[in-house]
Amino acid sequence: MTITEGRITAGGLEFGYRAAGDRGPLALCAHGFPDSARTWDLLLPELAAAGFRAVAPWLRGYAPTAVPADGLYQPGAVASDLNALHDAFEGDGDAVLIGHDWGAVASYPAVASAPDRWRRLVTLAVPPPSTVARGVFSFDQLQRSWYIWFFQTPFAEMAVGMDDLAFVDRLWADWSPGFDGARWAGFCKDSLRDPANLAAAIGYYRATVGAGARSPEYDAVEAAGSAPTPVPTLYLHGVDDGCMGAELISDDLLAGLPSPGSRLERVPDAGHFLHLEQPEVVNRLILDFLTAEG
Repeated sequence: MTITEGRITAGGLEFGYRAAGDRGPLALCAHGFPDSARTWDLLLPELAAAGFRAVAPWLRGYAPTAVPADGLYQPGAVASDLNALHDAFEGDGDAVLIGHDWGAVASYPAVASAPDRWRRLVTLAVPPPSTVARGVFSFDQLQRSWYIWFFQTPFAEMAVGMDDLAFVDRLWADWSPGFDGARWAGFCKDSLRDPANLAAAIGYYRATVGAGARSPEYDAVEAAGSAPTPVPTLYLHGVDDGCMGAELISDDLLAGLPSPGSRLERVPDAGHFLHLEQPEVVNRLILDFLTAEG
């Protein structure tokens, strides 16, 4: 299946996107950091072949998507974007949502706040917040998450932008040990070379755990994401994830995925970017889950 690119306005913001397939239920794929819509290039054709209209937008602030004039990057804003994109692409109740990293963070509140829009949810690399609230403050996880706290400083944009965004390459190497992700990291750097785009990507972290700009209009959507997911959900995690440690992913995670048919799958020989490291395994798990009856 050929992947095409386009632009669409949703919720007042212009999004760039990649897509495959021109009919069937909408399958919206949301990327994370440091990443881009290109991260779904190995999945989009598979989704299209399975009968979906597969669409992967660049998230707000990631070129070629516009930098929002309001400067808001809190999870509720990104979740609202996903629901607005559902409407812009004329999705219906059979639509499915797939999110990795920040895309996962935004997918939980997107689905929880509008469950009538989404039939199934797939998330990768960041579990439901209610299931890891305590684990993220362990010493080992705090050590992995050092960059989040560094991003709260005024030095972040300068440091990340140095040497052609070499910071991005190092995160990919640390988070997916042994995987040559240079090509994929390069696509991310293409989206962040403009200082405005880089500031936007860092702004996600400042709006979530720091003093970044926030708006109460997104509070209700964001709060919905702390509840158990209301639709069948597949959660995937790489055993060798260097960003979100696999020890945080216990079988108790299923308590945050109570809908019948929900599943947890650990993917061996894969780190944070598991869908690129083990595409055959991950794509098959996703497709089997999305095409299952019920």
